[in-house]
Amino acid sequence: MDKRNFAFDKVNFVLLAVGMAIVIIGFILMSGSGSSETVFNPDVFSVRRIKVAPIVCLFGFLFIIYAILRKPAYTPLEEENEGVGEKKDEMSGADATINRD
Repeated sequence: MDKRNFAFDKVNFVLLAVGMAIVIIGFILMSGSGSSETVFNPDVFSVRRIKVAPIVCLFGFLFIIYAILRKPAYTPLEEENEGVGEKKDEMSGADATINRD
């Protein structure tokens, strides 16, 4: 199967996995015990849960967006090999017309 048929290459999938890991870390940073009706837990308003975790999640989502929009890079060798069959067909057709005359 031709590699150009795929929208993502291996690097895109690795970047997506890293982005998802960053988002999961952000959600883990947000977790913790909550307050109830009888007991107030001031940890609900900690800097880690209010400021740091959402920034980490935002960075993870931006990283995922970059991984999706990143265009896979193809080496020049792959591009040259794609046209080889077409050039041979063109040459054989040209040779056939030359031989007919």
